[in-house]
Amino acid sequence: MPPEHDLDPSRPYRRSPQLALRPEPFGALAYHFGNRRLAFLTSPLLVEIVEALDQQPSVEAALTASGVPAARRPAFLRALGDLARSGMIEQVEVAP
Repeated sequence: MPPEHDLDPSRPYRRSPQLALRPEPFGALAYHFGNRRLAFLTSPLLVEIVEALDQQPSVEAALTASGVPAARRPAFLRALGDLARSGMIEQVEVAP
């Protein structure tokens, strides 16, 4: 995974507690109350993945559980990387 994604797909992530998602026909509006960033999630499947991240042991597992085909995974990983950089999703620290 290229480092510009700021996302480790082998690690668990979750939706930030400060993130609000407003459903829209195209996907959702995402607003982070902490840093006041607004993002457009332009895929209902991406919204589903973001909402289910904390139910899976890794980002890869979340993509698999949501049925993302291998050919589309790079695009979803880029989108999730953007969300990670903006603080909308965050890595879950696992106790050793």
